[in-house]
Amino acid sequence: MNDITTVGSQALQTLLNMESAEETLLQLPQVDCPVVHHFGPNICIREVFMPAGTLAIGHKQKFEHMNIMLRGKVMVVDDDGVTQILTAPLIFVGKPGRKIGYVLEDMVWQNIYSTDLKDIDAVENMFIEKSEHWQDDRAAKFKVAQIEHTVDRVDYNEILHTFGISHELARQQSENEDDQIWLDIGNVRVTDSPIEGKGLFATSPILAGEVICPARVNGMRTQAGRYTNHAANPNAVMVATDAGDVNLVALRNIAGCVGGDMGEEITIDYRAALRLAGVEFSEQEVLCQP
Repeated sequence: MNDITTVGSQALQTLLNMESAEETLLQLPQVDCPVVHHFGPNICIREVFMPAGTLAIGHKQKFEHMNIMLRGKVMVVDDDGVTQILTAPLIFVGKPGRKIGYVLEDMVWQNIYSTDLKDIDAVENMFIEKSEHWQDDRAAKFKVAQIEHTVDRVDYNEILHTFGISHELARQQSENEDDQIWLDIGNVRVTDSPIEGKGLFATSPILAGEVICPARVNGMRTQAGRYTNHAANPNAVMVATDAGDVNLVALRNIAGCVGGDMGEEITIDYRAALRLAGVEFSEQEVLCQP
């Protein structure tokens, strides 16, 4: 019983230290950690790059799952207090729980999840549990971002007025699923937006001029066509192809995931998007309306 009690005590202390360390690290500058998701039949692979010198605390994994280290070296402490150094190439079954790691050499790590889910929020809800500290920190930052994006919501309302579109009609068209498809796009994800509802976010860096992903294919809107929000100063634009499809293209460099949080939200100017879709208006007619 003494051995069991000692191990249990050490594990508890390690976990408490991890929670304390996370609270502290969340207040420090975060490291660029690009993430790409790969999808296949009954599989989702989350691939993350971490540079040497990174101290990373993972979210709690709910279940056993395969892990692949493609590159690098990392010193890992799990929530049982066991310390080990992992060196790529390496394939192993990860146990439930949390880990803290110090990256000794630039590392590429893959979590392999058995699921048919394509929505990353849904995948994370199924397989990982985020700490109270992390959730509180994100909620606080989200509220600040909502205030910062007030100008974008005001500009959106001006667009509706200019084009003579009601809020109800805009919402109805946005939520119409008859012309929507979901594509497996690895460098973006859909999640809660401080601008409005859900938004499209970069998970890995995107360069200016780069095609981010398709927005419309064969007349059907992808998640980029459905969830990309408006901004008064957008970082992307919808561009028609010779085949009649529409791509989402970066106007400037867009940042990917930083620390354990989302990258930059991808935004467009709805005025340009409406004109691309053939919606026109007369400024003179609008100005004459009562």
